Amino acid sequence: MGLLDISIIRMVSKLVLVLLLFHLVVVATSSYSSQKQYPSCPDGEKSALLQFKDSFTIDKSASRSTDAYPKVSSWKPAEGGNSTCCSWEGVECDEKTGQVIGLDLGSSCLHGSINSNSSLFRLVHLQRLNLSDNNFNYSQIPTSIRNFPSLTHLDLSSSVFSGQVPSELSLLSKLTYLNLALNLDRLSEDKDHQSSEEEKYPLLKLEASDLGSLVQNLSSLEVLSLSFVNVSSAIPHSMANLSSLTTLYLRDCHLFGEFPVRIFQLPNLESLSVRYNQELTGYFPEFNQSSPLILLKVGFTGFFGTIPSSIQNLHSLQNFDVAQCNFSEGLVPSFLGNLRQLTYLDISANKFGGLIPDSLANLTQLATFRISTSRLTGPIPSWLGNFSKLEYLDFAFNRLNGSVPASFSNLTNLQILYLHSNTLTGAVEFQMFQNLQSLYQLELSWNGLELVTESRILNSTVKHFTVLGLSNCNIEEFPSFLQYQKGLTRLELAGNKIRGQVPKWMWNTSLETLLLLDISNNFISDQLPLVLPWVKLLCIRFSSNMFHGSLPIPPPTMREYAAADNNFTGEISPLLCNMKNLQYLDLSKNNLGGMLPQCLGNFSDHLILLLLGNNSFHGIIPQTYNKGSSLRMIDVSHNNLQGQLPRSLANCVMLEYLVLSNNRFNDVFPISLGTLLELKLLAMRHNGFYGVIGKSRKNVDFPKLRILDLAYNDFTGAVPSMFPDITVNKSTYMYTDVGYDVDGFPVFSSVNYQLMIATKGLEQYYPKIREEFASFDISSNKFEGKIPEFIGNLKELRSLNLSHNILTGSIPSSFGNLMKLESLDLSQNKLSGRIPQQLVQLNFLSSFNVSHNYLTGPIPQGTQLTSMNVTSYEGNSGLCGDPLPKKCGNPPELPPSTVDEGDSSSEGIFEFDLKIVSAGCGSGLVVGVVLANVVITRRPDLFLKIVGMIMQMIRKI
Repeated sequence: MGLLDISIIRMVSKLVLVLLLFHLVVVATSSYSSQKQYPSCPDGEKSALLQFKDSFTIDKSASRSTDAYPKVSSWKPAEGGNSTCCSWEGVECDEKTGQVIGLDLGSSCLHGSINSNSSLFRLVHLQRLNLSDNNFNYSQIPTSIRNFPSLTHLDLSSSVFSGQVPSELSLLSKLTYLNLALNLDRLSEDKDHQSSEEEKYPLLKLEASDLGSLVQNLSSLEVLSLSFVNVSSAIPHSMANLSSLTTLYLRDCHLFGEFPVRIFQLPNLESLSVRYNQELTGYFPEFNQSSPLILLKVGFTGFFGTIPSSIQNLHSLQNFDVAQCNFSEGLVPSFLGNLRQLTYLDISANKFGGLIPDSLANLTQLATFRISTSRLTGPIPSWLGNFSKLEYLDFAFNRLNGSVPASFSNLTNLQILYLHSNTLTGAVEFQMFQNLQSLYQLELSWNGLELVTESRILNSTVKHFTVLGLSNCNIEEFPSFLQYQKGLTRLELAGNKIRGQVPKWMWNTSLETLLLLDISNNFISDQLPLVLPWVKLLCIRFSSNMFHGSLPIPPPTMREYAAADNNFTGEISPLLCNMKNLQYLDLSKNNLGGMLPQCLGNFSDHLILLLLGNNSFHGIIPQTYNKGSSLRMIDVSHNNLQGQLPRSLANCVMLEYLVLSNNRFNDVFPISLGTLLELKLLAMRHNGFYGVIGKSRKNVDFPKLRILDLAYNDFTGAVPSMFPDITVNKSTYMYTDVGYDVDGFPVFSSVNYQLMIATKGLEQYYPKIREEFASFDISSNKFEGKIPEFIGNLKELRSLNLSHNILTGSIPSSFGNLMKLESLDLSQNKLSGRIPQQLVQLNFLSSFNVSHNYLTGPIPQGTQLTSMNVTSYEGNSGLCGDPLPKKCGNPPELPPSTVDEGDSSSEGIFEFDLKIVSAGCGSGLVVGVVLANVVITRRPDLFLKIVGMIMQMIRKI
């Protein structure tokens, strides 16, 4: 090798070494620069953070977010004490001073209490504090929050804070972000499983004066979220001065009064929600094109008027919700179709009707589209198949007709489809919904549809649902694909044509998830398993079938147990007492017997409906009802129950409906029930109740009672004056509203009042009773004395039955005021005198019975009274005129019953006849002679009395 070659090699080697050295320097520099240089935080702040961490336990259930994890786990002082808290997760420091200026512990699984002595409040330089989504165990927001004068961002949402929001918050004048929302009672949430948003229990309260101070002092606010904070006041008008406000969330704050309209016109407002403030009223202004509104939600409030067409000027609007307000356009506003950027539209439960306008076909960006509970008619438009982004479609509770559009098969992103409670018809291939891979909630119930399913669906191809509503779909057997459903929460098959037995695989369907099963109103004849297999079941409905054998035992989670109208036998199992959350129990119309479990009274804290009628139960009813009882309906009629009524029934302060009829109760009238302010219906007929009915000690006496039935007992004394005159303007049916939600659905929303009422001469069963209906029935007792005048003031009465008593005196002329009366029965008493002429005013009277009394004189000639059957007047020999064959010009025939010993009512007849005599005409003398001939043969003493009266009349003439 030559010298030149060696030189070249040395040169190359040096170059390689230089390059290698450069590379090492670059790598080292890069590595050094990639490591963030944290400033050293003050020891006092590091100590404060460690103390704060140690004051809590780590509990995964303390945070609800699926992404939650304990950020404080990284908070560990390094060996030698050289670590800086600025490197800890969730901690932010000032780069120059090292002081802690930010703390983000959202969703950190913290559980424990916090107070004003917490070391947290030593971090006086904090500018941002986020403690959201933890569990601070019902602590109050500490007043030491004032120690953070530099705070601009405060998030205490969803962390189980409770009590009054401290007024010291208004001292944080630099705040631009304040979020106190969703501090709810987690115990009640866990207990109720998935309660509806309307039923959540707020923990925080904000005084009206403190809200005013917040709005006045925090003038830099950009985001204010107080949702589910109990404010219970009007919104201060000064809120319209928050010119920087971009987001205002005041959902379910118990707000009332009128919403300040100027808030809509805030120049930077992008999101506004005041949903679920039912006492809050307001109206929409005219919107201009400069408004930056993206989200506008006023659903479930008292907003009224019309939706202005200028809303189409909101070119940024994406979310629009006016559900269940008082808007009254008539038709669905067609100009909504110009809001082409909408992704969320809910105009449900207003007074919109008519066809779905074709202009809404422009809303192809919609992900949520809801127009339920309105008056929509016509077919479902096929152009909905073009809404490729649609995830949630709700047209339930309308009057839509026609078929389910085939174009729905194009909605590949659809997750929720509610079409129930319309008038849709035609065959529906279930395969259409099987092909929609995102669909998991399907409601087709209560239409006229005919669901067509394949006889075999392979497990590998089956679509999995959480909600299936297939009631009233002309199904004749349990659809076979149900055996592969593992995650159903709600299954409805009611009102179909299912016969025979329940397939065995049904008892293995969705064992861990099913919350509601409704197979009522079919023709299923089977014996149910001894224990229902679904471990989380809240609601079971198998009423109106032909099930037999023993009642199955439900899981302790049960809230609604409806087994009425079957052939169940045996006794109620004592294991029923394990259902501590039971709200609805309906076992009526079966063949059950034995004694009632006394624990049913102990359930009264939660139990709302207790319906046990038409069985063969004996013994006494549950004796203990706790104060603050939730019971609203009790029906134990048509059994063999006996003994006295428990006086603790007076603790059922919410009770509206009490039916004790057709048993063997033996007790005085429960006058203490008169203190129940909500009681509307009390039925006690066909029992052994007895004695005089007095007044309650508190002198309340049934302020809302509308239906009282005391017939067929042994009551004595005067007619009780416990019946108020209530004016009701509603034309709805009487019902008890006991709704609650499961996955957003009402499990049971209302139960109608129903009763056997004796009216128009017959006992009639009323499956529904209108709110304005009022009935008073005390027939077949031993009430005596005169008919009290107060009855003539009960202007709402539809039915009045005083028959089969010992009532005397005349029919009050004030009965002519009962203008709504349809049925009046005064038969089988000892009433005397004339039928009041005022009764001809009762234009709605279709049943009238005064038979078997001592009435006299002409029947008032009016269209209602003269159109009655002759039997309405029989047994009153002194009556004459249509419809009786006896005309009033004929001499009266005095029946033997009117002159019995001790019968004071005969004076009424004599008064009538003697007036004829005093007229001095010939016919009058004939009447007098005839009357004398009749009486002298039967009662000589009365004859002498009559002669004396006649002589006095003659002297006057």
